[in-house]
Order: sequence, then C-alpha cells, then structure tokens
Amino acid sequence: MGLGYVGSAAAAGLSKSGHDVLGLDVDRGRVADYQQGRVHIIEPDLPEMIQSSLRTGKLRFLHNDDVSEELGDLVLIATGTPPSANGAADLSQVRTALRWLRDRVSPGTVVVMKSTVPPGTGMNIVENELVSTGIRYVSVPEFLREGNAMHDWFHPDRIVVGADDTESAEVAKAMHTGIDAPFLVTDITSAELIKYASNAFLATKISFINEIASLCDIVGASIDDVTHGVAMDPRIGGASMRAGVGYGGSCFPKDVRALDYLALTNGHNFELLRSAITVNNRQRLLPLHALRERFGRLSGIKVAVLGLSFKPGTGDMREAPSVDLIQALTEDNAEISTYDPVVNSPARAGLTENVRVCSGIQESVEGAQAIVVMTEWGEIIKADWDALSQSMELPKFLFDGRNCLDRDKMIGHGLEYRGVGRNGAVRRGVAPDLCQRARTE
Repeated sequence: MGLGYVGSAAAAGLSKSGHDVLGLDVDRGRVADYQQGRVHIIEPDLPEMIQSSLRTGKLRFLHNDDVSEELGDLVLIATGTPPSANGAADLSQVRTALRWLRDRVSPGTVVVMKSTVPPGTGMNIVENELVSTGIRYVSVPEFLREGNAMHDWFHPDRIVVGADDTESAEVAKAMHTGIDAPFLVTDITSAELIKYASNAFLATKISFINEIASLCDIVGASIDDVTHGVAMDPRIGGASMRAGVGYGGSCFPKDVRALDYLALTNGHNFELLRSAITVNNRQRLLPLHALRERFGRLSGIKVAVLGLSFKPGTGDMREAPSVDLIQALTEDNAEISTYDPVVNSPARAGLTENVRVCSGIQESVEGAQAIVVMTEWGEIIKADWDALSQSMELPKFLFDGRNCLDRDKMIGHGLEYRGVGRNGAVRRGVAPDLCQRARTE
C-alpha cells in the first residue's frame, strides 16, 4: 500500500524474489502508469525490475477503489509520513490505510509497517486500531538509500523485525527470502527507534564534520586530510562524514525533526540532535555568505547553480539545499541559471520563472561570474572545466559545495576556488603530492 519510493522498491524487490505482489495506491494516474510499466521515479534498476515482474505476472497494480478481492497473507504499508508544521510525523496516510485494510483482510493476516513512524506508534495501533481483529502487526523499518534503493533491498546491512510473537516475526523474515543479511528480531517499539536513531546518528555525523570543516577554515587546516585521518579509526569510519552544504532529502530532515519532537513531548531535551539540525540549516547557506563576501551586493551578479537534487542518482528535490540557496539568491536579485541532469524543468525543480533552467552545463555557465556546485553529479565533476572557465566572466568565482572538485586543478583553470573546510590550509613543509598520496593510501 503506497507506491512512492519505498513502496515501489518493495513491490519490485518482492516480485523479483518470486512473491505474488499487488501494488496499491490512491493516485489513479500513478497506478495507470505503473500498469503500463511507466515509472517516473528516478532510481537505477527500478523501472526494469517493475517491467520484468509485470511481464512474468508476479506484479500487478490497482487503485484502492478497484480492489474486489481479499488481500493476501501479508499487507505492507509504505505510505508517506510527511512532517507536520511542528515537526511531528503526520500519520494520517498510515491511519487511513489501516482503516481501509481492516475490512479486507482475514484474521491472521500480517501487516508489515514499512512507513517510518515514531516509536510507540506500532503499539498504539496494536492496542487500539487492530484490537480484537486478529490482524498481526510487525515493524520492518526500511534503510534504503535513494539512488541505491534496489541494491540496498537485495544487499542490506541488516534486516530489523519488530514483533510481539515469533510466528509473526517468521512471516516477516520469509518476506525476505533469498536475501543474505543478518536479522535482528526485537520488540515493535525498539524496531521503530532503531530507524530513527540510525538516521539521527548519520545526520549528526554529517553536522559534526561540517563543524570541523568550519574550524579548518579558521585555523588553516585541510578538511580532506582531517577527515581521512579521523576515518582511519575503525571506531569512527568514513561513511557519511564528508563536509559540504549539508543533508537533504525525504528522510534525514523529517526523521531528525520528528525524533526531536518526540523527545520534547516526552520530557527529554535532545540538545545534541537540535544542534545537528541547526548546523545543517547553516550549511546550506554557506555559498550565499561566500558570494556576498566576494561580491558585496549580489544584484545583477550572474550565478550558475550546478546540481539541484539533494544528492546524485535521484531527482528528489525534497529538502534539497539548492532550493534554500536559490531562494536566497533570488531575494538578493542575483541572475540565476541552473543545471541538473535529471531535474530539468522549472516545475520539477519548484523554481520561480525568473530562474533559468538550462539543458547543459555549458549553457548554464556561459557568462556567469560565479558557479556554485550543490550536487556532486559525475557529469559535473568530469566536465571540461577549462572550457567552462573560458566561457565565464571575471572574477570566475567557484564555490564547491560538495568538495567534489580538485582544488588545485580548478585554480589552474583560472577559477577562484572556495570549498568547505578547504580555504585556509597551508601545507607547511609537506609536499602536496605526499599529502595526496597519504589520502589515497
């Protein structure tokens, strides 16, 4: 139930594993597209898997109102849980799905919650909405990364199952037939908190290294070398520890805010988490401050923003740092051109009409006085930066918001380079090639 990112990936993955899957959604247009194998979500391998399962008959799609059959042995809920104005998770779609399915399943059916719901939600559902129905409830949180969802479905780091009884847990485990991964079976509330704690820790890790990057700029250190040295400690590791303009997307921002709200409403002041949120909000506007510092007033300054989606490999613009930056640049009356290989229209990007969305990097950069890289797409990293530099106007300012470009090469192309935590490093007595070699080793 629910054919967004998680539901679509689940439908594709389960049917690919040989299960008979019925995908349901309340959006008739989406259902009609899926029935024809048209998948508008930008996700590697997802369209091909859905089309393959449609051909084999293992996967079907229906609108909720068109369901006349009794639902199967297992119902997976993957509806949205968007943030409310106060930061709490909006569970209205989840509760609507539960009310809808109660009359369409038989006692003993297992409801698997894939939607991210606050800790305590599952037990509330069991004790109030499913009481006396004979329906069993299991929490199986998702840990899919956008741009890698299908890989993560079949090669997960772990599968967490929260259940009140062994039989229900075994049904949920059987859903993952053919997938080789460690299982953690726990209670429902702990499973829910594992999901939130995982995202909160990763978000905090990102904000931590961004704080270190700010300190690097102040004291003259290199964030690349500092990160590399810190990550060599196996207790820390390098995953999700890369300085830049911060996290975005559909998971980290809303889940971190929801966990903070849950803590507050239960009498706990989660200071560390709130600090991570504050740092992330600051990071996405670092390019704005750098541009103001370099140019003074930005009115009439031509700025090319390269990369719009919150990360490469997806077209998702939810909570994308580029949106906040472009809004701020618009308020400063800068002349903005943008390029993204996937988000290629103003409507899709959610941008105002006075922001020019270009069909190529060269077109976007032509005549610009400044470039801001907001998404580390391979096409942007591998671009002909010498040609881009030649097509720009002075002072040819470049803000690398993802630290994805080679600083020395960019300077060699005649660009004024600024990164995040890369701006004050002086290698006293150490050859640059030795530092680079140390990083790669």
